[in-house]
Amino acid sequence: MKNKTYWIFAILTISIISIAYGYTKLIVPKQKLTAMDCAETPNADSASLFKPTIENKNKPTGKTPKGMVWIPGGEFSMGSNVEDESLCSIKGVTKDAAPIHRVYVDGYYMDKTEVTNDQFEAFVKATGYVTLAEKVPTHEEYPDAPLENLIAGSAVFTPTSAKVDLNNYMQWWTYVKGADWRHPEGAGSSIKGRGNYPVVQVSYADAAAYAKWAGKRLPTEAEWEFAARGGKTGELYAWGNTLKPKGKFQANIYQGHFPIEKGDTGEDGYIGIAPTAQFEPNGYGLYDIGGNVWEWTNDWYTADYYANLSESGKVIKNPQGPDKSHDPAEPDLPKKVQRGGSFLCTDQYCTRYMVGTRGKGDYQSPANHIGFRCVK
Repeated sequence: MKNKTYWIFAILTISIISIAYGYTKLIVPKQKLTAMDCAETPNADSASLFKPTIENKNKPTGKTPKGMVWIPGGEFSMGSNVEDESLCSIKGVTKDAAPIHRVYVDGYYMDKTEVTNDQFEAFVKATGYVTLAEKVPTHEEYPDAPLENLIAGSAVFTPTSAKVDLNNYMQWWTYVKGADWRHPEGAGSSIKGRGNYPVVQVSYADAAAYAKWAGKRLPTEAEWEFAARGGKTGELYAWGNTLKPKGKFQANIYQGHFPIEKGDTGEDGYIGIAPTAQFEPNGYGLYDIGGNVWEWTNDWYTADYYANLSESGKVIKNPQGPDKSHDPAEPDLPKKVQRGGSFLCTDQYCTRYMVGTRGKGDYQSPANHIGFRCVK
């Protein structure tokens, strides 16, 4: 390393950089990937393995909690038969979302939107809670790090000055001093006037703490996908099979050349993060279930979890995820499943706004494109 500061930033950032993309050397052969124009529809198996969604008919009798909608639950086909990570055909990375398998979930309420800055601020004011990004890393956690480099902060997307090899994501992520939920891009940034934006820079534990305070919990991965599909069967996106119905974007995602400075053209109406509920909801009344910010789920991540579930050939009822995490690419780094994609997801690199695909991230690593929503 060139200097100590870079070294400690690399240590503190390396787990964060793995967030959500699922790009693993064990699954994908190394190839040089650069920004390009791509087809709108990714490759998928010609013979669909999806079977009809069967919704529960029972409905709760009480009043719907404020800001939530009822998700009936039922039986559905979970997963993805898309062959590629992105519309540019990065082969094989979506294998962790296969095979498609039948799952049943009970009914539940779910937040209409991702938890906002205003909502999270109310939690912090009521409890005095301090998020992970606001805490100074300790010498016990990083015994080999120079003390002067143990600083509070988090990962922030940092555009590059020119087109780059997309295999090296370290080029567009930086560990930034002072980056936290109040200052998503670092000490000079603010959420003033952004109370209705999704809260970001929250770790899994931060999200779970908020959920507990609110009398809710984080969704399982199965609950999240059932809700995201909105009662439909096997569609590519939460809004259908076409990225832009009638030529109109349905989610806040990245258009243009990724990840260069001013590369996002904002054709969907937004460059960077957007306020909640700016696009049409899905069939269950959920906003931003694709794009804007990634969402934590309660499940530990393993690459072969779907394969293990499908072995019995039976309908899996209310799956809670594996007992522990294992990512073959980073076996010593415990990860939780994240879903939905973010404003950084692009047809050139990470098309994880495709509803059946999966993300993953170190459960202790916040970033400025990760938030959450709750269920109860």
